Parts: sequence; structure tokens; C-alpha cells
Amino acid sequence: MTLLSSQQCIVCKKDSTPIKDTLISKYLLDIPQWQLHHEDDIQFLQRVYKVSNFASAILLTNQIAELAEEQGHHPAILTEWGKVTVRWWTHTIGGLHLNDFILAAKTEQLCT
Repeated sequence: MTLLSSQQCIVCKKDSTPIKDTLISKYLLDIPQWQLHHEDDIQFLQRVYKVSNFASAILLTNQIAELAEEQGHHPAILTEWGKVTVRWWTHTIGGLHLNDFILAAKTEQLCT
């Protein structure tokens, strides 16, 4: 399988279906630091990055924002003193798409 971080996002249409649990398990092997969460019947990927201070948290948030803009797919980001929480899911389909795993991997690459 091609590394997720080397792939590019594709356009996800409203009639696309969220990916199946078997593929979710497979893709999670490539991004072991990320956790699968459920909230309000929506699955999403989440990772908390620890940083040394608020300025570092803002810097990281801006780097993730640039990545999101480049790929045309945007996460939920919570920026706090000492940490940044990132959530990836595809709003148009109300669940997970390959794009979410690609961007989780790209985020991980950016942050390590």
C-alpha cells in the first residue's frame, strides 16, 4: 500500500459513503498515534499534540491550517496553552473518508 502521507486528497461528493470499518482498521495501522472517536453518530480521527507554550501551539495550528488549505480539506482544531487537538472527518458525508487518513498522516509528518 502506498504511504498515506504521499497521497493527495480527492474531491469527496455528497453521495460518497463513509469508509468501512475494515478499511478504517487498515488505515489506522499507518497512523498509530491517531485515535478513532465517535460523537453524535459521527466517527472522526483525533490526535493531541503537546507543545511547550501557547506561541508554539499557534505556530503548529497555522502550519496545519496551511496544509488544510493546500489539500482543500479542513479539520477541527482546538488550540490551547501547551497543546493542539486536531480532528479530521469529512463533513459532507458525516464520517470518515480516505482524505481524513491522508491528512492525519500528513499532519503527523508535519509535526514530527
